[in-house]
Amino acid sequence: MISKLFLLTALTISLLIFQVDKAGAITNPSVIFHSGVELLQQGNYQQAVVKFTEAINIKEDYAAAYSNRCLANLQLGEYQNAIIDCNQAINKAPENIEAYINRGIAHYRQGNYTAAIEDNNQVLSRQPQDFRAYYNRGVATAALQNYRKAITDYQRALSLVSETPSYLRADIYNDLGLAQFHLNNYKSATRNFTLAISLNPQSERAYFNRGCTCGKSGDNIGAVKDFSNTVRLNPSNAQAYANRGIAYHNLGYEQAAISDLQTAALYFDKTGEQTAYQKTLGLIKIVQRQIPIIEETV
Repeated sequence: MISKLFLLTALTISLLIFQVDKAGAITNPSVIFHSGVELLQQGNYQQAVVKFTEAINIKEDYAAAYSNRCLANLQLGEYQNAIIDCNQAINKAPENIEAYINRGIAHYRQGNYTAAIEDNNQVLSRQPQDFRAYYNRGVATAALQNYRKAITDYQRALSLVSETPSYLRADIYNDLGLAQFHLNNYKSATRNFTLAISLNPQSERAYFNRGCTCGKSGDNIGAVKDFSNTVRLNPSNAQAYANRGIAYHNLGYEQAAISDLQTAALYFDKTGEQTAYQKTLGLIKIVQRQIPIIEETV
């Protein structure tokens, strides 16, 4: 099962007033800042960090530059640096909603779920209609296994998020389904995974999660269909092959089960997931032992 948080950029706009030094270099921090924004939008996060740093070196209290450098660091996986930048942004502009949102994401990705929840509380105390804060708080709350509270946050997020783009609603429905899955409410979980798929037919994780729910509910045919869609969207999803193999085994299709489990083992081995690899090899041996028994009873 997979959860994720929204990481939505909010870029500050300021007037461009060009200034140059005697050597011809641009010295206006706003111009440099906008160069960083463009690089951030292009996905060039390393160079964006460089530009925001240049702007900060010229203007030490540039809160927006700290906030956007935090965002670039998040994209680079530099979570501690992102937190440091967000702290600076908040110190210089305490009402900076985006800095709280981004710091919450950094805390979450470091596994500090309580701090992530507090950052989203700070957002909601200032902007009670921000669906991102409800959603992100829900994901952090679910990580602490408080699924009922998480469900409340997801439902609130759904009531606030716009209809478009539809993939945002799909992500929330998926995580709502995950929380219900953990509470063994498989009927509601299936309904929400189905809603996620209807909103985003390319959602690999929604198919995967609904397949898990089908398996838990004893619907092995449904599980095979959903895991087949998962590997169609991501042909290297080892866990989907393993789960489909188990569903085939439960349906009595042992050769298909072995084929899927072997494929899963291959991908687990390639990605260095040795525990899953060894477990899958064990499953293959179990299924292989079933084949002679079946043939003897025909």
